[in-house]
This record gives sequence, structure tokens and C-alpha cells, in this order.
Amino acid sequence: MDHKLAISILSKKIGVLLKVARTQRGESKKACGEIIGVSSRMITKYESGEKSPSLPELEVLAYYLDLPLENFWEDTAPDSQDRMNALPNLEKRLELRNLKIGAALRKYRKEAEMSLKEVAEKLDITTYRLKSYENGKFPVPLAELNALVRLYDHQIDEMVVESGPIAEWAHNKQAGDAFVDLPQELQEFVLKPINRPYIEIAVKLSKMDVDQMRDVAERLLDITL
Repeated sequence: MDHKLAISILSKKIGVLLKVARTQRGESKKACGEIIGVSSRMITKYESGEKSPSLPELEVLAYYLDLPLENFWEDTAPDSQDRMNALPNLEKRLELRNLKIGAALRKYRKEAEMSLKEVAEKLDITTYRLKSYENGKFPVPLAELNALVRLYDHQIDEMVVESGPIAEWAHNKQAGDAFVDLPQELQEFVLKPINRPYIEIAVKLSKMDVDQMRDVAERLLDITL
């Protein structure tokens, strides 16, 4: 193993992640430097990969920039290209998504008993453009899509893709955020493999109606008496 090369690669990876996180949050190099007691010039060196921050410095920066610490050294997370490889035929995919969104918009409009002209006037667009949206001929800009679904008394969440790699990715992100919001003791409980049967039981109980729950409670009472 070429240790010198490994050090260089990881230093550059850390630098890129720090720079992206910092710029996305609108933080300055000076502010980040002050947090860990170094100059903005040193932050520049960290971000360029010329130097690498110490673990204690990185821990503080990761916390400050709200970036998972393990992202800096783990290789388990797929990179952007790996994720894109899971989406073959992108052009066809986009075309089909536009058709599906258009069909949903047309359905919502008809359910709302509104004409193309009425809707077009409310959004200040042409009826031709609105019809093209509904036919999937033109992709709908997100701002206009949001206005349309709200006009029809729907939510834009209903339009988001429901299956496939993107849906799975979004679900995992939401699940991760929800897990982080749990009290620490619940997080620790869920993370222990030995507790998985209890979680599975809780899932089954959550799907039962009131009568089924009552029956389970009565059986448990019989066992304990």
C-alpha cells in the first residue's frame, strides 16, 4: 500500500467535503478558523488538501457545519457516479416522469372542474403551455408545479417519485433524519440487534385495530395472572 498516496487522497477528500459544507452553509473561512483557533489561511490549506486537520479539529468543524463525521473517512457511501449508474436511460426516465406529472395535473384539474383557460389565467400562462404541461410535452418548472397543485387543493409531495433508486434514496434520508430526532435512549435501543424482535412486534401491533389490540391485551393478562 502506498501510504503517502493514501494520505494525499484522504487529505484532498477531507478538503473537498469541508469546502462544500462550509459554502453550502454560507460560512466564511475566518469563522471556521476562529471556531478551532486557526487562521483563515490554514482553513484554505485544509480545503485544498495541502494540510489535514487533526481529529479534534475535524470533530468541531463537522459539528459546526452539521456534517456526519464518518463521511470524512468511510468508503461505504456510494459516490455521485455510483448513484447515477443506478439510473439508466435518464432521457427516457425524464420523459416518462413528465408524462406522469402531466397526467396527474390533468386529472386534478378535471376533478376541480376548472377549464384550461381558467387555470392559465390564474397562473398568467398561455393555455397552450398549460396543455403542453398536461400532455408531458414540456417539463413543468417547480414553482409553477407547486402553484398548480395548490390551486387544485393538492400537495407537491404527491407528485414526487414513489419507487426506484431516487425514492429509496429519499426514504433513507428521511428515515435518517427521523432517527436522529429520536431521544438518545430510543436510538440506543433501536441500534441493538437483540432488540429487533421487540421492534417487529411494535410494528405488528401498530397495524392492529382496537378489537385486535384488546384481544392481545387480554391474552397477555391471562398469561401474567
